[in-house]
Amino acid sequence: MKKRILIILGSIIGVLFIGLIFAGNYFYSQGIKRGTEVELHREAETVNAAVSSTDQSIFDEAKAWFDNQKTELLEIKSYDKLSLKAQFIKNEIPNKKAVILAHGFRNTSDDMGKLAKFYYDEGFDILLPDARGHGESEGDYIGYGWHDRLDYLDWIQLLIDEYGAENIILHGNSMGAAVVLMTSGEKLPPQVKGIIADSGYSTVKEELQHQLKHIYNLPSFPLLDVTSIITKIRAGYTFEEASSIDQVKKNTKPLLIIHGDADDLVPTKMAYDIYDAAGGKKELWIVPDVGHTKAFDLFTEEFQVRIKEFIDSVIN
Repeated sequence: MKKRILIILGSIIGVLFIGLIFAGNYFYSQGIKRGTEVELHREAETVNAAVSSTDQSIFDEAKAWFDNQKTELLEIKSYDKLSLKAQFIKNEIPNKKAVILAHGFRNTSDDMGKLAKFYYDEGFDILLPDARGHGESEGDYIGYGWHDRLDYLDWIQLLIDEYGAENIILHGNSMGAAVVLMTSGEKLPPQVKGIIADSGYSTVKEELQHQLKHIYNLPSFPLLDVTSIITKIRAGYTFEEASSIDQVKKNTKPLLIIHGDADDLVPTKMAYDIYDAAGGKKELWIVPDVGHTKAFDLFTEEFQVRIKEFIDSVIN
């Protein structure tokens, strides 16, 4: 009888183990694997404040300006031999200033084009990378900012070596915000003057916990832990180590954190957590009645004023 019970228990454990592996691979394909169309938990559009006619006009002009640009395609080889691509706009007035604009999850460099005109008018060269696993760049997984932080060290060095950049700003949205926040914890050259993070998450684990709860109504344990192990095997990192919080603790560069107070894709609390943890000079702008990465879209004029004030404070 005891042997039979042990066999039954062993069978149940075996089935559960196989089920967890299956589920972990499913969630890997949904959240980490390149090219999968996924559902994300998002706030309703009604949470966003109404846009003024002035802001709408500035926004539309910025979008149209970028759409009419003929960008140059740049390429680097990553530390793990991936071919990474970026669009580049050289300013006709050489000011030795450059900005790197980092896009969000499953977007491409085009998504950050709406910010390009502002920076160009401020005299910046514009670099818009496609993150590994996105757009024209190689890679079969999404790094959520963790491996991308090392890619950004290479993009920064390219701007210095090839274009003589002496004043560099890093500016990211959503996952791109996490990219620049994670980059902030690395040893950055003095040419990097400031970092702007719009709607970034605190850690990959906390963000995926939030998504898992709201999309699937599932607890994070043990599914997320199993998926993290699978991600380590297949992509080379765990959700625990991919932390904006841990990286900003080492930051020494001026930092501007932007977040909408109605953001439910990346909870607004994460902005406070990042701000509290960050080293160096730091600012926090919580934008009222604004959802995920919508501050520029809805308060375009004020957004540009605040960004210009930050840039002027760190460069001039």
